[in-house]
Amino acid sequence: MKGETSWDCVDDNSNDNGDFGLFLEAIDEGNTDNSPLVSLDLILPDDLLDRILAYLPVASIFRVGCVCKRWHEIVNSRRFLWNTSPTSSQKPWYFMFTSSDEPVGYAYDPVLRKWYGIELPYMVKTSRWFVASSGGLVCFMDNESRSELYVCNLITKCCFRLHEPPGSKFCDYSALSISVDQSTNYTVSVVKSRLVPENYFQWDLSIHVYDSTTMTWTTSVTDMLTGWRGGDESVICNGVLYFLIYSTGLFHENRHKLVSYDLSNRSSVHNLLSQDFIPVPCALTCGRLMNMKGTLVMVGGIGKQDRQDIITGIRIWAFEKNAKEWNEVGRMPHKFFQGFGELDDVFASSGADDLIYIQSYGAPALLLFDLKKIQWRWSQKCPVTKRFPLQLFSGFCFEPRLEISP
Repeated sequence: MKGETSWDCVDDNSNDNGDFGLFLEAIDEGNTDNSPLVSLDLILPDDLLDRILAYLPVASIFRVGCVCKRWHEIVNSRRFLWNTSPTSSQKPWYFMFTSSDEPVGYAYDPVLRKWYGIELPYMVKTSRWFVASSGGLVCFMDNESRSELYVCNLITKCCFRLHEPPGSKFCDYSALSISVDQSTNYTVSVVKSRLVPENYFQWDLSIHVYDSTTMTWTTSVTDMLTGWRGGDESVICNGVLYFLIYSTGLFHENRHKLVSYDLSNRSSVHNLLSQDFIPVPCALTCGRLMNMKGTLVMVGGIGKQDRQDIITGIRIWAFEKNAKEWNEVGRMPHKFFQGFGELDDVFASSGADDLIYIQSYGAPALLLFDLKKIQWRWSQKCPVTKRFPLQLFSGFCFEPRLEISP
């Protein structure tokens, strides 16, 4: 594979040979008459072996590359990468890392239920980055300058630096999102929000959109907010950009509202926020937006009506665009909510396909919610606890794919 990836499995129940140790033992047990074994490697042609290996989970593909020289050449060939495509057995992974000057992280595979020690791309030297992912690509934006952006494949380590986006570098808040289409072209959006000097109630807001086909940025929206500001939460779903805005006053019933913007609109918009807002389902301590198979989903911390900074639970809603209403699809059981310990009023959450991940910043406990099965479960314990017991933690969901490059 391109780049170097450390696929050290940290599951205590695994053996030295990985999944292939069991396979070899099964062959030996069946060979009771000491007859010569016939290797499949000698029978199958390269193109057929390509197709078989392409159905393996991503972690297993890296392991089979160590079996022999022929298999190593196959899984590293361009033909194999193009034949590899997401399958129903492959689920989105979650990358958890320490919030330190030199972040260390592990990726969780929900199918095999194992953590793998992999490194962030070379340019991410600190944890102070905004992160967004879609379709196998991950976008990183520097938290300080907001001018340094990269799109990369976290598995193959293929990276591409984007041109600096327009607008002021020195904004107070930024929301990053990325969307990959079926032809592997991608769109990156940055929503910037800056406090107007000497005015604590007015904020400049702008939306900047990058198109990978033209490799250019356009500034689609410039607007002025009064009593509201932009934040750091946004997502692109079915060609529509959704982002949360936050109240800066004390006279709003809820602290959050949702704004939508159709990215197919090619003309510049100067009064986007004059239209009706999309109300949030209830009083929230925080909201996390995600695209789940073309459906806008929000994971929110439930705040008290009179004290919205105090969290009382976590719920999940799906947005019905035609009806313009939220439908509750999941409510975290109290026993899982207690499992986070003293949960802060904000938390990390992201998802793709049918899986939603929820993680507390103060602990490496990771909770999964399956939208299809309506089922909650804990992940295996992350090994980052042993190495960094007093750290803060963060993370993001991404889809492990080999064939896509920025």
